[in-house]
Amino acid sequence: MDVYEAVTSRRAVRGFTDEEVSREVLERVLSAAAWAPSGSNVQPWHIYVVTGAPLAQLKKLATERVAAGDGWDEREYVMYPTEMKSPYGERRVAFGKERYSALSIAREDWEARMRAAIANWDCFGAPAALFCYIDRDLGLPQWSDLGMYLQTVMLLLRAEGLHSCPQMAWSQVRKTVAEIVSPPDELMLFCGMSIGYEDPMVDYIRTGRAALEETVTFVDG
Repeated sequence: MDVYEAVTSRRAVRGFTDEEVSREVLERVLSAAAWAPSGSNVQPWHIYVVTGAPLAQLKKLATERVAAGDGWDEREYVMYPTEMKSPYGERRVAFGKERYSALSIAREDWEARMRAAIANWDCFGAPAALFCYIDRDLGLPQWSDLGMYLQTVMLLLRAEGLHSCPQMAWSQVRKTVAEIVSPPDELMLFCGMSIGYEDPMVDYIRTGRAALEETVTFVDG
């Protein structure tokens, strides 16, 4: 698979088979991903990979917690601004409509929306999960390094025939994640990522992207 194919075929998959992902593959991907860009070579990512019995326990704890209506953990970073100006707000709303329309869930059907959300904490059935932490003392440029690192991981997973789904939702149950991975206090959970082989029986709608002229300006002679 070439780089262009990896980029265009990567998407947030929300339906995985239970086929095991070998540790050898995960180690190969994460070893190569360490070469992702990082300002002054700070390499701010701290990664925990969870599989097998520990992942099963985490899924159980998280889904039971959410199903019981327990409150979210206090967010340690702002996931989205309260007010999102155009065109960002419209893009987010359009994504939500596409997502729930694909699941045949009406906007006002809060119970069904919650059932769909709970699938996050089952990793959509994936047999492997990655949790990405960052030191609380680091700044916005280092957070951007996390994005470049995680994108590199996801593209390398595609090269291995795997799919993924990055999930900021895990930050809302960060204390439950901490019960399993035991991170030091100075680390903050940014996101989780479900990893596995796509279940072809799960339907999806591919989210589109803005036209090139909406996001790119060429300045030339």
